[in-house]
Amino acid sequence: MSSQPQPHAEHLRPDPPPRLRLFSLKDGDMFVVTDSVGDISGLGDGLFRNDTRILSYLQFRADGMKPVVLNTARSRDNVFLTAHLVNRPLGGHSETGNVHIERTKLLWNGTLYERVTCTNYGSADAEVPMMLRFAADFADIFEVRGTTRHRHGALQRRINGDDQVLLIYEGLDHVVRTTSVSFSEPPQQLTLDEAHFLVHLKPRGRHAIYIEYGIDRSARPDRDRYRAAAAAACKAMRENTRRGGRLKSSGLRFNDWIERSRNDLALLTTEMETGPFPYAGIPWFSTAFGRDSIITALQTLWLDPQLARGVLRFLARNQATETSSFQDSEPGKIMHETRKGEMTALNELPFGQYYGGVDTTPLFLMLVSAYAERTGDLTTVDALWPSVEAALGWIEQMQARFGNGLLSYQRGEKSGLANQGWKDSEDSIFHADGTMAQGPIALVEVQGYAYAAFRGMARLAERRGDRDTAAKWNERANTLRQTVESRFWSERLGTYGIALDGEGRLCEVRTSNPGHLLFSGLPEFSRARKVTMGFLTPAFDSGWGIRTLASTEANFNPMSYHNGSVWPHDTGLCVAGMARYGERAACVRLLNQMFEAAGHFGMQLPELFCGFARRPGEPPVHYPVACLPQAWAAGAPFMLLQACLGVQVDGWAKAVTVERPWLPPHVNKLSVSNIAVGDQVITLKFERLADHVVVSSDAALHHDVPVMLRL
Repeated sequence: MSSQPQPHAEHLRPDPPPRLRLFSLKDGDMFVVTDSVGDISGLGDGLFRNDTRILSYLQFRADGMKPVVLNTARSRDNVFLTAHLVNRPLGGHSETGNVHIERTKLLWNGTLYERVTCTNYGSADAEVPMMLRFAADFADIFEVRGTTRHRHGALQRRINGDDQVLLIYEGLDHVVRTTSVSFSEPPQQLTLDEAHFLVHLKPRGRHAIYIEYGIDRSARPDRDRYRAAAAAACKAMRENTRRGGRLKSSGLRFNDWIERSRNDLALLTTEMETGPFPYAGIPWFSTAFGRDSIITALQTLWLDPQLARGVLRFLARNQATETSSFQDSEPGKIMHETRKGEMTALNELPFGQYYGGVDTTPLFLMLVSAYAERTGDLTTVDALWPSVEAALGWIEQMQARFGNGLLSYQRGEKSGLANQGWKDSEDSIFHADGTMAQGPIALVEVQGYAYAAFRGMARLAERRGDRDTAAKWNERANTLRQTVESRFWSERLGTYGIALDGEGRLCEVRTSNPGHLLFSGLPEFSRARKVTMGFLTPAFDSGWGIRTLASTEANFNPMSYHNGSVWPHDTGLCVAGMARYGERAACVRLLNQMFEAAGHFGMQLPELFCGFARRPGEPPVHYPVACLPQAWAAGAPFMLLQACLGVQVDGWAKAVTVERPWLPPHVNKLSVSNIAVGDQVITLKFERLADHVVVSSDAALHHDVPVMLRL
């Protein structure tokens, strides 16, 4: 997932600081990315608010040098980022590094709070000179990612009293953006970009300085303000993580993976007027994206339907009502992304409210039907129905536009995205000889989404008593299915080609895209089986997950963004597709690979990683500028697990079905509690006994919630 700032530079991003891992926190429309010292270098890191970098440089020094890092980590709940430092190098028998420095940061309500605590573990008095250097460039996030701007607004700086510096920028959009840097005690020396302190410590003595970086302050920073912000942030995060079903297994590391994934989703979820909404990822996509949010909601729907409801309501509210080639918008189309920075406000880029995603609209309809079937919530469906009809109208219009009955795309202007499926880099759609496909392009997975959308909407129309409309949409689905089976299947490949180009020629390339077609349920069984078996060959199966492009193809590059890398959400959708066709063993195999890959990324799955083949004793290879955390990567474990367990909740019948459940090889027991079924809540328990899995539940306590097991 990406939204490119300019043609031919889709994924140009600044390099992170060398040899230093980056860490992030988020709250609402604000996020921060620092190195392991807690510093900001001014490259790809910073403190951002509303797509503007409001702090671009932060450098901490003790005794005139960069402190030595002992350890840096986010807290388990993702509220705190703590760097444990020492003022001088440790080593040998000489106690030269006696002062422990702890920098703890948290974000809350538009402010970055920092506590710097110095503790003297030496046997003599210690004197520690400390310096903090800071700056704000107020760069738009697209500038940070590599887009060049030739004009900017005016920067100002001023000292306010003896304990605060104001960094001010008046943009070309006439919006004044301000960052204040405030201290709990007046520095010994305060300039426009530096604060100097001299800390005196007795043996075992401790001293804390509180700093706030934000829009402005209502009072001087102190311990009470820091604690109040920390308590509020922790409470909000607890409320986010407690929503929906809970998973617990006999595997401790598996539990760590599930808990980290759940906490990452909570971190990325922003509470909107319309309900909870998962932002796509930090740092580049910490905003509302249509495609990403829908897929994240589908991944977690069996556990947390409230997230899906929030996503649907937000996207319906922002559905396009006008035609704009600059924004790639047309009435009925669902939003691709929204931004709030200066460049989009000035229309230097179209991404302020951008609709250049051909798949987002059918995915929206898929989520509507999936949500309805999971919850039985016709009230929400009825409220969404005008948006449903507008979205279907847009799909039908696009199918007719190019005369082939397919849902195709072609960007309106060069400032927009050249490719408008989930593989939206410029080099992702090509023919077998490696030449790029020319538009309008019909992607194979998008036809699957449209097929599933028509099917789902037909079922809903039937339930709402409109049989004529249901029959019409079922007919649309059947016609589309026949077209896909006849035009996209390649006997030579043994799978479906990725796309038809503008001349109707099939791009006969083996990609992961047909896995999404399985997820939609479009292929007939024998072809679905061939697609699955192809994914399990070395050309696709890296040992860490499914590659986006088979290693046998012309443009394969395991270090590319879309042409050979591994994306966890992509593997998850492929696995969910395999599960539809009963391929449980394949599902468990790929879930286990994702779990083992996560173990090398701190029990987190990044946006993507390189598609090199797995080698004994070696970890998966990082993709250096992948978002971490990212919503649909964090949601992937839940979709993978559902595929293995075979759990489906029927909101209409208020019943649960478990079909041929399998457990991962490292898990012998697993419970899923707090599963909402109608107005009841049940627990399912899975246990491996010999070579099969038994299922039990507390549904007997809820006589109106039947649990059916199909072996």
